[in-house]
Amino acid sequence: MTIYNKLVRDYIPEIIEEQGQYCQIRIMDEKSYKLELIQKLKEEWKEYRKANNDQAAVEELADMMEVVIALAKTHQVSEQTLLQMREQKLKTRGGFDNKIFLEEVSE
Repeated sequence: MTIYNKLVRDYIPEIIEEQGQYCQIRIMDEKSYKLELIQKLKEEWKEYRKANNDQAAVEELADMMEVVIALAKTHQVSEQTLLQMREQKLKTRGGFDNKIFLEEVSE
């Protein structure tokens, strides 16, 4: 028996059972769910940092996006609204394509 005690994607219990194994799950309340999403984001960030090739890194980025979208929903914001907010910030403040590193601002 392996103990995980962590948030998993929705189909994981089904996948485990299809492999002939048994798993114990519980459905979290909203407060616990949000806290576990934050933990999951940290976990995915660590996995991203450990990725040793582009494919692995991009897969971890996709996992992080899924967690960010789920977190947005805990704030009653849809994925579409989140993407619209991103687009608005992109228009008004730009992105990170130019690799600008701000060193100092003087008065």
